[in-house]
Amino acid sequence: MPLILLRRLIRPSILSSASFAPARSLRPSIAATAFQNTTPTFAIRPIPASRAHKCTLIQVLRQGRIAKKARKLRSPQLKNRPELKGVCLKVGTTKPKKPNSGERKIARVRLSTGKVITAYIPGEGHNVQQHSVVMVRGGRAQDCPGVKYHLVRGALDLGGVGSRITSRSKYGTKKPKTA
Repeated sequence: MPLILLRRLIRPSILSSASFAPARSLRPSIAATAFQNTTPTFAIRPIPASRAHKCTLIQVLRQGRIAKKARKLRSPQLKNRPELKGVCLKVGTTKPKKPNSGERKIARVRLSTGKVITAYIPGEGHNVQQHSVVMVRGGRAQDCPGVKYHLVRGALDLGGVGSRITSRSKYGTKKPKTA
């Protein structure tokens, strides 16, 4: 009796993988193959993600759970890498979004993977020019639309910020010599 009840509740794909399913012969009969090709009479609708944690056992058995979608990457071209090397194609400035104003320094960089991205150059002043080899890390420039990467100061051809006292590690500046 319980087996009949479970067969009604569980869809065929779950039933075939369950340990209590009857053992099948190596050569399926004609009737068995005909039964496998038929679709169930009831519609199997997935449970919405917002309601997935409130499901009853019967709903889970009938419909299964929906896996959550993977998070969208913030820096898609890096993809599981902390940083990548690239070559500058063009260096220029852009204006930030409202309400900010000023000139933000950016560079078009061809990564070692072959992709071309726009990267922000942090800090005051820089020595980047066309054909400079730079290191790119993730992290968007909040007021520059479409800029999802930063250049690493003090690495490869991009020098550190001169006369920087605070947050020196972010800008590739050595500790000042004391007398």
